[in-house]
Amino acid sequence: MRTVPVTFADVVAAYDRVAAVVRRTRTERAHTLEHRTGHRVHLKYENEQETGSFKIRGAWSRISRIPPGELSRGVVAASSGNHAQGVARAAALAGCSATVFMPTDATPAKVEAVRRLGARVELYDREQALPADLVTEFARATGATPVPPFDDPDVIAGQGTAALELFADAGELDAVFVPLGGGGLLAGTATVFKTLAPRARVIGVEPEGGDDWVRSRQAGRPVLIDPPRTIADGARTRSPGELTFAIVSALVDDVVTVTDEELTATVRLLALSERTVVEPTGALGAAGLLANRVRLPHNSRVGVILSGGNIAPAVFAAIVAGEASRDSW
Repeated sequence: MRTVPVTFADVVAAYDRVAAVVRRTRTERAHTLEHRTGHRVHLKYENEQETGSFKIRGAWSRISRIPPGELSRGVVAASSGNHAQGVARAAALAGCSATVFMPTDATPAKVEAVRRLGARVELYDREQALPADLVTEFARATGATPVPPFDDPDVIAGQGTAALELFADAGELDAVFVPLGGGGLLAGTATVFKTLAPRARVIGVEPEGGDDWVRSRQAGRPVLIDPPRTIADGARTRSPGELTFAIVSALVDDVVTVTDEELTATVRLLALSERTVVEPTGALGAAGLLANRVRLPHNSRVGVILSGGNIAPAVFAAIVAGEASRDSW
């Protein structure tokens, strides 16, 4: 197996850092999904984190390791919403300032949530600027420490702590379906499962309208795509990270895509059958399982991470009522 930049020991160490800060979210069997797929399905409810997504894990894992002298100059990040909220909350816990660059097309509810958590929000046009460049420029000018959304060893290790809990609750699985944006959660999950359950298939699921991972894997290197157009706003990344691409290339079995229509159908199904609020990005893994993108033996033991639940109430209501359209996003 190829050398990777994050190890299982790194994830265990990250868990020691984050355990006192994050919620240990539940893992439950999903009987409706089991009936539809013919598998034993274990859902990991990261949409029930305090900030509404798994992102607080990686944010705290990184921020908690910044030396006090650097921390006094604050932190800076770029995100469409969930990482932004994770950074804002982690910065508040650490007692430092946070500035977050968010795209102008970010969900208004997410922008307001970041501000409520105490972070300063700077809006940018994703058609005109790359968020990494904005973060680098701000850090150079102010001395703030960047907190990457995915391409950082501490962040990846922190995201992997969700998979540690999934394994502890569900045991050795045959397959794990993971939402895929920048790849931090997928890389962390693969690091855990390829150590504890090496025969398990680890599968990343990204939106069809933002298929930078599929294209990059075909090219054998990270490629830059045009700004994605998809309802999965948390997965509108334009290119994989260098670290996450290395880990995913070494450890992940499959990367597949789902359509926006499949995502909204999955959000609706989870609301009606599991009584849970999941945003489209958070439903990517479940949509990949339901769409049968990867063939598994009947009655496989399958884990699915529901990565986030930050969705505007009106949009969620429209999806549940079957009235959502692309215009509503």
